[in-house]
Amino acid sequence: MVRVVTESTSDIPPDMADQLGITVVPSYVVFGSETYRDGVELTKQEFYERLEATHEIPTTATPPPSVYEEAYRQLARETDAIVSIHAAARLSSLYDVASLAAQNISEARITVIDSGQVSMGYGWMAVAAAEAAQQGKSLTQIVTLIESMKDRTHLFAVLDTLNFVYRGGRVGWVEALLGTLMRIKPIVDVWQGEVKLLERTRTWTRSLDRLIERVQALGPLERAMVLHANAPKEAEQLADRLQSIAPNWRRLVGHAGVTIASHTGPGAVGIACTAGH
Repeated sequence: MVRVVTESTSDIPPDMADQLGITVVPSYVVFGSETYRDGVELTKQEFYERLEATHEIPTTATPPPSVYEEAYRQLARETDAIVSIHAAARLSSLYDVASLAAQNISEARITVIDSGQVSMGYGWMAVAAAEAAQQGKSLTQIVTLIESMKDRTHLFAVLDTLNFVYRGGRVGWVEALLGTLMRIKPIVDVWQGEVKLLERTRTWTRSLDRLIERVQALGPLERAMVLHANAPKEAEQLADRLQSIAPNWRRLVGHAGVTIASHTGPGAVGIACTAGH
């Protein structure tokens, strides 16, 4: 059976990853001089508590290739085919490091994929891949499936602050807007490796309305999850709105992972979704 590898920044709920047999490589979170393995030495709740208690803005670090090599070698004892799905290469070095590690493994065929996404945007791709693997699909069939999801998958988000995105330095339009966004809530769309500013709204309520309208415009959803950066109340409000336009949606709400929250800052909410064919 094909085995699936991804990293903790995919934000797949742990019980879902366990049920599907997805191998999740922990990324690193850095607070000052201290480095933690995401989800192993620092839980999401602990991360947010520290973020609220300190003025430090955390950074993230990519695991060394050896960490991926170890994961691949362990799986190669069980299978000869691995698909490894990673955060957008334009926004993260995770894909490059995993690709480097895969070159050192001869015991299995490893296909490393640049998802063009972040958080559950590519978490859904890993979930779909693992489901297909359990159904007996081949590596080629699974790669084709993932490629078909890229164009249909978006992560829409409303940001409460641009300071964290600005400090991350990977989104070019942020600097020009910093001085004008004192009370404006930007709506962004991560799609095909780019973080696009869709619009600016003046109230939180209006921003949620517009976000839902963007999701609705995609048509029927194949998969969706509401994510939040320590904003559970706002996330439940967003989930209620999503449920109203997608009555059959299996309600799934969760914390955005520490790596994503390091770049969005607290207060952000969003929807990671894949439209139907």
